[in-house]
Amino acid sequence: MGVATVARATNVSVSTCFNILRTLASERLVEFDEDAKTYRLGAGMLEFSVPLLGVNQVDLIRPELQRLSVDHNSLICLWQITETERVVLVDRIATGRNVRVDMSLGARLPVYVGAVGRCYAALAGLEQSDLEEKFEKLQWQDPPTFDDYLADVRQAKADGYAFDLGKLFVGVEIAASIVTDARRQTRLGISGINIAGQLPRDDLERLAVDIRNSADWISETLFGVSKGVRQADRRAAVPGPDPTPIQRPKS
Repeated sequence: MGVATVARATNVSVSTCFNILRTLASERLVEFDEDAKTYRLGAGMLEFSVPLLGVNQVDLIRPELQRLSVDHNSLICLWQITETERVVLVDRIATGRNVRVDMSLGARLPVYVGAVGRCYAALAGLEQSDLEEKFEKLQWQDPPTFDDYLADVRQAKADGYAFDLGKLFVGVEIAASIVTDARRQTRLGISGINIAGQLPRDDLERLAVDIRNSADWISETLFGVSKGVRQADRRAAVPGPDPTPIQRPKS
């Protein structure tokens, strides 16, 4: 509903109501629809409701994926990380562009490949020789050298996000980050995908930072990671039993 409607319903002045809603929006408790000029409950409400709900996590995360897609005019993908060192596409949101990349739900990739893979490797804590052994088994359309891949992994460790610029898929640029849980298990990957050149480099960097911030927020809200613990301060636990898989949305 709009500001005026909320003000009438609560018997609060429009200016006061606007300031309150703006504050709530900054905390993600409400979301503002630019086109309709209306507000609705935001994903931040999860912090209060998740302990009481047995809801599909994809459904809970989707509003944040939609925000990322709208704000950055990009395909946003949510990946389930499995104990068999694969990632499975469990949701994707695309808005805006008439010409864009798309991926099919259920798509599977090796966990160390692409931008998500660089982030995963950054948290895995493998010896360089072990990582190189993993790398040599990966398939890319335009394979990077291991030295370049290793440099990207180290940068991902520092930044909390990574890029794949036409290496996994020629002509496709990807920014990504990782969601972890309180036990340091890697749970999900989030990637933003565009045709090469659609986003200027500065905008691609902003997309990566926003994805990282969303991944950290989801780690805190859904998976119990302490607030303020940066990805650079985490290291993935040794793989154990696969966490309960999240279900794909019904089509």
